Amino acid sequence: MQGINQEVNLSILHKKQVTLVVKREDLIHPFISGNKYRKLKYNILEAKQRGLNTILTFGGAYSNHIAATAYAGKLHGIRTIGVIRGEELSQNWMLNPTLMQAHEHGMDFKFISREDYRRRNEKSFLELLGRDLAPYYLIPEGGTNLLAVKGCEEILSPEDADFNVLCSSVGTGGTLAGIINSSLHYQRIIGFPSLKGDFLKKDIRNFTAKENWEINTDYHFGGYAKVSEVLIEFINYFREKTNIPTDPIYTGKLLFGILDLVKNDYFMPGTKILAIHSGGLQGIAGMNLVLKKKNLPLIKV
Repeated sequence: MQGINQEVNLSILHKKQVTLVVKREDLIHPFISGNKYRKLKYNILEAKQRGLNTILTFGGAYSNHIAATAYAGKLHGIRTIGVIRGEELSQNWMLNPTLMQAHEHGMDFKFISREDYRRRNEKSFLELLGRDLAPYYLIPEGGTNLLAVKGCEEILSPEDADFNVLCSSVGTGGTLAGIINSSLHYQRIIGFPSLKGDFLKKDIRNFTAKENWEINTDYHFGGYAKVSEVLIEFINYFREKTNIPTDPIYTGKLLFGILDLVKNDYFMPGTKILAIHSGGLQGIAGMNLVLKKKNLPLIKV
């Protein structure tokens, strides 16, 4: 995180002769917004084609994927089960805005320990879950699989051919892989992970053969769900100046990172950048509860 300039603002775009446009994927649907809509689209179709009436998936307490899957299930008449990290939540999940919303949209929960949660990709563990939860269609944590990547390949449209740099947040890598797959040969794709570490490159390469992309790990602000006063102030500033809300887990960090790179001459004059707004705004309510407890500034909604 070294080298981040705290005075990041929009005026730098004009000064550096760089264009930034935000693609509002968050406006696709009020509850299944952004990349979650894209990821779920073909998975829902697949579940129906297989005749499976239950979707099982994994997520944390404030997971965008959990919230979106719950509503998608409601919309399509499919039962949804969320396997939630942290068995202690079983006693007070009603106080969690994300889980309460998912419950209102029909999702059932199974709370498991963090130790068991680490086994979520093991075949034996999934078979054990299946004994209790009936036949189900499995969607992995974050929603990333081949069908999710196929859906994310539809994020870009012919009008986006005018941009030479495409930027996106990165969680599990599926959204970025889809963007890479549908990008044009002269376009450069930059992913901004919300997690520490450089391990995502291997995961993304499972879904794409192209090489016109990179991962910038300088703007995670300490890791997943970690924030700072600098980030909160930027999110509120960006909302005030553009009327575009961003979240503290993904898109706030994405846009902060883009503008910081512009300020540091990372992009040539004349560069046209398209930033993908992948949604995730439902998580703001939960984050504000955390910030309030820490006596930190709140994200304006």
